[in-house]
Amino acid sequence: MKKVMFGAVALLVACAVSADTVDQFWSKLSGLCGQAFEGRLIASPDGHMAGDRLLMHVRECGEERMRIPFVVGDNLSRTWVLTRIDDRVELRHDHRNPDGTPEAVTMYGGLSPNRGSANAQIFPADDQTLDTSPDNYPNVWLMEVHPGDKFVYYVRRQATERYYHVEFDLTEPVDPPPAPWGWE
Repeated sequence: MKKVMFGAVALLVACAVSADTVDQFWSKLSGLCGQAFEGRLIASPDGHMAGDRLLMHVRECGEERMRIPFVVGDNLSRTWVLTRIDDRVELRHDHRNPDGTPEAVTMYGGLSPNRGSANAQIFPADDQTLDTSPDNYPNVWLMEVHPGDKFVYYVRRQATERYYHVEFDLTEPVDPPPAPWGWE
């Protein structure tokens, strides 16, 4: 186990780090392709998303890019876009309006600083995020995939108490949600 620091929060991440950890992570996530899973909110500093049904749908899987809509209640605006870039993974948050046009704040995220582990990748906010969404710049995102158990989405705004933690139950797929806005 390796301790990964997120500001004042330490997360333990299983790290059998080798040259193929990105391949392993990608393969685990690809194994969920086409399936949707219900999540539960573990933490939210302001109650955002509390009481809403949370779904992730591993909707589009390719060798270089995956698109995973994250549905909050009836809001179909969010899609996580994961892109393989050499031996790293990039995370972008694609946000759309109901008419499919990009929201004012969209495509923020970052590139993993290393190969991560077979189960987890971290994504510190990058310069594109600073330029397009300065409020998200001190963010660090974490995604974990544990097939047959859970998928974790976690974001921490460094040097603050602001963080979100959602866990999705991978033991029981659910019916996929409608297409995200702009995908019809």
